[in-house]
Amino acid sequence: MIKNPILPGFHPDPSILRVGDDYYIATSTFEWFPGVEIHHSRDLKHWELIARPLSRRSQIDMAGNPDSGGVWAPDISYHQGRYYLVYTDVKHHSGIFRDTHNYLVTAPSITGPWSDPVYLNSTGFDPSLFFEDDGRVYLLNMTNDCRPWNNRFSGISLQEFSLKEMKLIGSPQIIFTGTELGFTEGPHMYKLNDYYYLMTAEGGTSYNHAVTMARSESLRGPYTVDPLNPMLSSRDNPELELQRAGHADIVQTQSGDWYMVHLCGRPLPGTRNCILGRETAIQKVYWDESGWLRLTEGERSPVTETEEAGLPAWMPDKTDADRDDFDSPVLGSRYQTLRVPFEKGIMSLSERPGYLRLRGQESLSSLFRQSLLAVRICSFRCRMETRMEFSPHTFRQMAGLICYYDTMRYHYLYITHSEYAGHILAIQSCEGGLYRFPLREAEGFEDFVQLSDASVGLRAEIDGEILRFFYSYGSAGDWQQIGPDLDSKVLSDEYMQRNSFTGAFSGLCCQDLSGERLYADFDYFEYRDVKQD
Repeated sequence: MIKNPILPGFHPDPSILRVGDDYYIATSTFEWFPGVEIHHSRDLKHWELIARPLSRRSQIDMAGNPDSGGVWAPDISYHQGRYYLVYTDVKHHSGIFRDTHNYLVTAPSITGPWSDPVYLNSTGFDPSLFFEDDGRVYLLNMTNDCRPWNNRFSGISLQEFSLKEMKLIGSPQIIFTGTELGFTEGPHMYKLNDYYYLMTAEGGTSYNHAVTMARSESLRGPYTVDPLNPMLSSRDNPELELQRAGHADIVQTQSGDWYMVHLCGRPLPGTRNCILGRETAIQKVYWDESGWLRLTEGERSPVTETEEAGLPAWMPDKTDADRDDFDSPVLGSRYQTLRVPFEKGIMSLSERPGYLRLRGQESLSSLFRQSLLAVRICSFRCRMETRMEFSPHTFRQMAGLICYYDTMRYHYLYITHSEYAGHILAIQSCEGGLYRFPLREAEGFEDFVQLSDASVGLRAEIDGEILRFFYSYGSAGDWQQIGPDLDSKVLSDEYMQRNSFTGAFSGLCCQDLSGERLYADFDYFEYRDVKQD
């Protein structure tokens, strides 16, 4: 059996593609750089990260993009020996206005090199391409309507795209306005048995999320909605392990079987908080006698295990180790930065061999230049750890270990300087915009821990709803908890704020609000899932 989710942690909005015996899934990365993640498999069960196509500022510059802005809902396709990737760069998404710019990049190989982007339009988000049998190509995307008296999600637009000229031609046409579920987005078009099938996401990407299917004998409609709509949703069953099911795409195997990948979320037991963000799951599907798509198991509900595809056994060539000692001249593939790549001189693996050197930039509230390097948190029980050296001379200089959702939600264990105590270890939490300093607030704790050693170990542990910080001196690993138990639910989409779509990360960061760009040296970073007993 294939166990869900197949891509745990923050991996939303999957688009799936088969080329020969190879399967690829592209997922959203929002404000995290590089943009778009592409995972590869040959058995639909085991997956490895092989590419992040938007790896240059010329392809995606997200400086100033809001939290949960950036790269939304990429769509990946293959045509006549070339790969095509369309995506949205969201510059603003709150209030009545949305600034959503759609682009196309191409490559001769899934691993690149990927081209600089071709601008498409700004009428909405979630673009996808459809290659018609006659050689014509079409762009689909949801459309925004900024007028408060109209439906903000005003329908799915179709417009022809010229591969020769690499631009949109003709006029866009709304071909589907959605169902009573509302929030119609995430379009994918398929042609099968003389029908055009339009798959959309509806209901919003939270707990009312769903997959809607509609079909027509003509590309431009009219489209008839599946009589059992929605064909996939968790909205009516709060007991399911996989909640928020929606935003899907389908693929046919070499043997003719069909599978659907879809977005889902796993709330912490007893809560509605998905600290792991929106993840990717897979379900086996089939076409019934009436020509509608159905789940093989679960009726209309997602299941945690689905039937294997009967493909040859396969395992990834390599996976990232739990621990990174920074001995390689290049970073491992699992790391990402916020909004932009590190500029020259901000991050180095060579200035002090065997260490990662981060130079401080702007604050954790900045939407422009942060020195923060992080990996996805993928389990409700996990441990993150580092050992670092840092010599600040002002309270404006900070560096340490962070558990981060966005600029409004994080828990941070860091070294800084106090004018009356010297080097100290402190905790800062931002909980939906409310800044807290737990060591000052908790009875029985001092304002800080005064440091007596240049080398300090920092550790974070998440155990369900609880997050704890620890520290140690030397290499013996005599860990002591610092501060009170913290609330891990702060690191979720649902915590005190709407329009949030990412997931929890953990990593290393450095700030220097004096502008001196003081550096911190990190000896290693370890992220490890802790299995249940």
